[in-house]
Amino acid sequence: MEEKARYVVGIDIGTNYVRAVQGRVGNDGVISVVGYGETPSEGLRRGIIKELNSPAKSIDMSLKAVESMSGQFIDAAMANVNGSHIGSAKVEGMIAIGMANHEINEEDLNRINSTATAGKVPSNRETLALMPYEYILDGQGGIREPIGMQGARLELRANVVSALAPDCDNVRKACEQINVHIEYLEPSAMAAARSVITSRQRENGVGVVDMGGSTTGVAIYDEGELQFVGVVPLGSNDVTNDLATVLKTIPEIAEEIKVRFVSAKFGETEKDIVIKRGRDELTFSRKEVDEVVEARLEEIFEGVRKLLKQAGYDKRLPEGLVLVGGGAKMRDIDVYARDQVELAVRIGKPDGITGVCEDILKPEYATAIGLMMANAEITPSEEGFGVAKGKKPKKAKSDGGFLKKILAKFK
Repeated sequence: MEEKARYVVGIDIGTNYVRAVQGRVGNDGVISVVGYGETPSEGLRRGIIKELNSPAKSIDMSLKAVESMSGQFIDAAMANVNGSHIGSAKVEGMIAIGMANHEINEEDLNRINSTATAGKVPSNRETLALMPYEYILDGQGGIREPIGMQGARLELRANVVSALAPDCDNVRKACEQINVHIEYLEPSAMAAARSVITSRQRENGVGVVDMGGSTTGVAIYDEGELQFVGVVPLGSNDVTNDLATVLKTIPEIAEEIKVRFVSAKFGETEKDIVIKRGRDELTFSRKEVDEVVEARLEEIFEGVRKLLKQAGYDKRLPEGLVLVGGGAKMRDIDVYARDQVELAVRIGKPDGITGVCEDILKPEYATAIGLMMANAEITPSEEGFGVAKGKKPKKAKSDGGFLKKILAKFK
C-alpha cells in the first residue's frame, strides 16, 4: 500500500527577503521541490524582528506563492532565527547508569542532555540544539553513538546552540498570525550548511559563511559535528548604504552599482561607472566605488576571521569556507575572501534535491532549502532539543488543502 505523501517546508525570514520552499518526501527519502516563493521583507533590523505585522505579511505572501505553485496548503514549517545574539558554547555532563551490564538507551541520553545543559544556558536564552561530539563510557572516549553499549558511567561533551528567547518567540508569533506553526528554529548558517556541504567535508573541517543583508553568520564543522556558531552584525546592506552615502545617491542606484558593476578584484579597471536613468546619465568614479566596497568587505571578513580565531579554527579548516546568501553573489567575492581569511573559499549552491528546483539552486536559497531538509529529518514522534518548545512537529497537510483554502473564502 502506497504511503500518504508527506510535505515539508522551510522559511528563511531575512532582512531583505522572505524565501520559502516546499518539498515532497519520497519513500526513498529524496526530497522533490514542489513550490517556492520569494517576497521582499519588512520589519526586521539586523536579522531581528522589530514588529510583528510587517514580517507576518511578507511570510504570508511568500507562502501563498508556494501554495499557488504546489497546490498544497501549508500550516507548519521550519524557520530560521538570526542576529548577533546567536551563539554556541561547550558543555559537559555525567550520569551514573547503575549496573555495569546496563545497555544505554534513549532515556539515558535524554537524562545526560538535561544534565549537560542545566544551569549552562541563561534563563533569557532558548536552547536551539544540543550537538554531542563525544560520549565517554566508563572512561572510554571517542564514542559517537552509545545506544546499545553497556556501562555504569556515561559522560557527554557537546556543543549547545542558543539564542535570546524573546527573539525566538517573535519568529513564532509572526508565523502564528498567519496560522503557521513553527516546529523548529535554527540559525541561518546551520540551516544553509545542511544544503551545501557533504558529510566528508564535515569530517575534514569546513566553515559555512551566510552573507545576508544585515548579518553574516558563521557555522564551523569538524570531525563530523558542529563545533561553533556565531554572527557578525554586518551584511551586504552595509555595502549598499556606504555607497549611497559616499556617492550621494539613493540606495536603489547604489544597489544597482553593487550588483552590476562591482567586482571584488579591486583595481582591475579604472573605467568610470555609468548608469542611465531615463534621459540622464549618472557617472561614478570606479576608484571611489572600489574604495568604499573594499573597506566594508574588509570589516565583514575581519569579523569572520575573529570568529574563526574564537572557535580555534583560524587557518585550520582543510575544506575551507563555503559562502552562501545574497551577499555571495558579488562577483569574485570568493577570491577576495580567500585572501582575507587565508583559507580555500568557494561559493555554495544547494544540492541533494530534485523537482522544480532549477531556479533556486542558488546561494541565496541555501538557508530555505536547508530548513526544508531539516523538516524532512524530523518525524512526528520526535521530541527534545531542536523541536520548538518541546512540541511534537505537525506535518503540512498532504492533499486537498489548497482547494479547501480557496473554497473557504467563498463560504
